[in-house]
Amino acid sequence: MSEKPYRPNVGIALFNAQGLVLVGRAETSGPELIVPGHEWQCPQGGIGEGEDIVAAARRELWEETNVRSASLLAVTDEWWPYDFPPYDGPPHKLSPFRGQKQRWAAFRFEGQDSEIDVVNLPTGEPQEFFGWRWESLARLPDLVTPHKRPSYERMARAFVALV
Repeated sequence: MSEKPYRPNVGIALFNAQGLVLVGRAETSGPELIVPGHEWQCPQGGIGEGEDIVAAARRELWEETNVRSASLLAVTDEWWPYDFPPYDGPPHKLSPFRGQKQRWAAFRFEGQDSEIDVVNLPTGEPQEFFGWRWESLARLPDLVTPHKRPSYERMARAFVALV
């Protein structure tokens, strides 16, 4: 496992006017195993070869939530890796990777909650989330599956001034 590469990934913290962050309820997908009781996470996704971090973040936010009404607040400078938990399921698009290395982008949501739609996705891809809500930044590390928790703790520290 340690010889596999990390997949470049961007996480998105979308803040509303009250300083809360958008989270979606995820289900298990390949090696991204979800521990019951820790199904909530921020939108995230792979970064294409040569793709700009902010462009990737905007694309992933739109693909997973339909949100376009957002202005950039900040981007982390460092890559924060996390390993996938052991996985022995069927081949998956993430199977060639050890885990993901993430950078995070923070955006201010400038639309109405009715813009957020995690079911009727614009690309026709399978949905990533099966519900959504606004949540306190400080609570995010406790809501996410344990293998992602250190990344969420770092993100929460990096973006606390944005609340």
